[in-house]
Formats: sequence, structure tokens, C-alpha cells
Amino acid sequence: MPSKNNEIMQRDLEVIWHPCTQMKDHETLPLVPIRSGKGVYLYDFEGNSYIDAVSSWWVNLFGHANPKINEKVKSQLDTLEHVLLAGFTHEPAVDLAHKLVKLTPEMLTKVFYVDNGSSAVEAALKMSYHYHLNKGKRKPVFLSLTNSYHGETIGALSVGDVSLYKETYEQLLIQNRQVPVPKDQSEASAKEALDALEKTLLSHADEISALIIEPLIQGAGGMHMYHPLYLEGARRLTKTYDVHLIADEIMTGFGRTGKMFACEHATISPDFMTLSKGLTGGYLPLSVVMTTDDVYQAFYCDYNEHKAFLHSHSYTGNPLACAAALATLEIFEQNDILGENEKKALYIKTQVEKFLDLSNVKSIRQQGMVTAIELKGYESTERVGLKIYEYALTQGVLLRPLGHIIYFMPPYIITYDEIDKMISIAYEGIKRIKK
Repeated sequence: MPSKNNEIMQRDLEVIWHPCTQMKDHETLPLVPIRSGKGVYLYDFEGNSYIDAVSSWWVNLFGHANPKINEKVKSQLDTLEHVLLAGFTHEPAVDLAHKLVKLTPEMLTKVFYVDNGSSAVEAALKMSYHYHLNKGKRKPVFLSLTNSYHGETIGALSVGDVSLYKETYEQLLIQNRQVPVPKDQSEASAKEALDALEKTLLSHADEISALIIEPLIQGAGGMHMYHPLYLEGARRLTKTYDVHLIADEIMTGFGRTGKMFACEHATISPDFMTLSKGLTGGYLPLSVVMTTDDVYQAFYCDYNEHKAFLHSHSYTGNPLACAAALATLEIFEQNDILGENEKKALYIKTQVEKFLDLSNVKSIRQQGMVTAIELKGYESTERVGLKIYEYALTQGVLLRPLGHIIYFMPPYIITYDEIDKMISIAYEGIKRIKK
């Protein structure tokens, strides 16, 4: 008799086209059907468990089926599941917006709801361009960092630096310039990159609407990390040259970097901050664009002036998603999450030092609850990350390496014993494929 896992896998492959996946791989690489989740664990239909070491694509903060978030969403379900946010409002959206204004840097006083990370980036780009247009300036170019990733809608792809995407969709992309990301986490690298940024702004600021950055960590760019000094300098330079600063905190927000938001490491307030992923604790799609009163006022006018912002989504500010987000923020309010994360991050740092003893490990980098192990000596065709992914699954850990970058980004509720298991299995996986 076929197993339930196999049955669901076969039914899936008949009809579902999976994201970020070459479907031909699944001729030999089995899908993993998940029946349920609890805490840091995912369970398949045969009773196998997997530590979710990547927080299901970086979204889950407080574990699967978290009782507090469950309760809040269930309660909201009995009250209001959805209503349009044009001409109407509801209490969860209002409460959440007020909380976000209090949490984020002080100049961010307005909340624009969207429903996923790429769409938030898209809205921020449009807001920036439209702001300048309303001020009588045409600035159709955006500025971003090399090695960056901001999503996969057309605008978000345009300001990213994933060569495969850019080559494939080049004819569809909006205008974008790029400046170097700091090479590493040193101050010297930050200063070098700031010099390059200033040269570009000096020559092209009159056509550039905004600089968009992933503060401190470039997630899909191999968890590349850099020094907060770059954030300070970028904020100063963008103000000097009348260019907006968009902080893409979709991955780095809500405690991942050691502070609530990565921008806090440099005490800066951007013109726009995009938030998603951990916003709802990993429960439901929701994103926001935080912006300033200055930006808001540039669109505030009589109807016939045609300056209103032109952007909408059907599920904008969905009450169920807002309820999940409110529960998530309440967990932060009622517990010392950042303090506990600091202890766990330090523990992880000490435990991964042994990886440097392996000849195929190039370096280790860490920022808060994000740790990356970079391997060396492999060609891209060897797909070393896939080999480690497959091995870890057999041992009960979900890792999803970024090429030759093995990383940990677990839910914050992970225990020290679970950290030990996660790290030891990653270590053995790397050791097994050592050249």
C-alpha cells in the first residue's frame, strides 16, 4: 500500500507548480507533505518530525500553532473575516497601525497596508517616484546595492541584483543603478562603499528617486552582512542629495538582527520602511509600507488635483492577518524576546566555531538570530546545498541552503537542545561532503 506521504506527493505533482523550484528535480527529490506543525517542529503524515531551522522562509517567529496567535485569529474569525479598506476601516487595522508607529523609528508616522513583501517594495518605489512628481520633479531612476534582493514583481526585480532574474526579464524592468554593497562587516568596507555611493549621487541624484537597501543583512544574497556605519552614511547622503531612503526590513524586521528593526543599530529613520514576513508571526500574508508625514502630505489634496497615490490590493489590511500581527506584537510586549534572543545568538556563535575546523568551510558570519556558514571549493553545478538539505531532512532538520551558504534562522522559541541538534546535523552534513 502506498504511504500517505507518497499519495499526497503524487497528487501534488499532478497539479501544483511550486515556487523557486525546478519541478524536474522532483523526479528524484521527494516532496515532503506536512500534516501539522507545533512549536519549532513540522510533522509529515508518517510521524516524522523536522526542526524548522529556516522559519519556513523566514516568517515564523514564535513557532507553529502558537496558542496565543491561534486564539487571536480564531476570535477575529467569529467577528469579521474581511472588509475592503477603501472607505471602510476596522479595529485590528487601526490598532496595529498605532502599534507600528510607536515601534518603528520616530519619523515613520503613516502606515500603508499591502499584502506581501514584494508588493510592499513595489508600493514604496511608486510612492517615492510619485512624491517627487507631485513636487514637480521627474526622477524615474532607483538606486540599489549589488548582491541585493527585494522581491520578484517587476519593480522589485528591477532594484534587485539576481543575475538570472535580471537577464531573463531585462526588457521588462524599470530603470535602476547600482552601487557596491560593503564587502564585509568591517568599518573600512562600509566607508569604501559610502565613497562609491556619494560619487553616484553627486553625478545622478537629479534623476534618482530613492536608494533601497536591506539593512545589515542581504538575505537571498547569501546572508551577506555589513556594518551599521553604512546605514548612518547612507541616511546622511540621501538627505544631502534629496533622495529617499527605503529600508527593506521585510526579512530583518521584528528582532532578527538583535534589535526590533535593523535600522536601530544605526539609530536612523528612513523615508520608507517595508515590513512583512515576521509581522504576523508567519501566519498570514500581510505587509506594510511605513512612511513619513512629509511623504503623506505630498499626496493630500483636492480630488481634481490628481495627486492621490494610485495603489490598491483586494486583501489590504485583512482583519485576520492584522489580528495575527497584533498577537505577535503582544508576545514581544509581554516577554523579553530580544534579551532571550541575545543569549541564544551568543550560544549559537560559540557552537558554530567548530565549523571552521572543516577544510570546506570558508567563513562564518552572524547578526542576531541569523547565522551563515559559507562553504568553499565547490562548483555551482555540484549543488552542494541540495546535498546538505537532503541529508538534514533524513536527520529531522529542515535546512534550505542558499547555494553554498548554510544558514540558521530558527523560530525564537527554539530551545538550547534543539539548537544543538540543528547545529550538529548541519555540521555532519557539511563534514560528509568535505573534499
